Amino acid sequence: MKLFNDWKFIILLCLTLGLAPFFPEPHIVGKIRWIAGGANGMTIKDWFDIVFHGFPFALLIRLVILTLIKQDSESTPE
Repeated sequence: MKLFNDWKFIILLCLTLGLAPFFPEPHIVGKIRWIAGGANGMTIKDWFDIVFHGFPFALLIRLVILTLIKQDSESTPE
């Protein structure tokens, strides 16, 4: 679990797995555009792909929220 709280590891995951393949555009960007356009023609494989490439970003959002909560609880006087 310590690995999921490591900023360097999470950012590395976002820049590699989250954005791969990089050309012609990051894969996650194309999938998000497809979903925003109504997700017409998407198969189970495409939905799994969005989860797979989005997982590092979910971990990043989780880590940001945990850090903000921790900072808030430390700054709140009792």
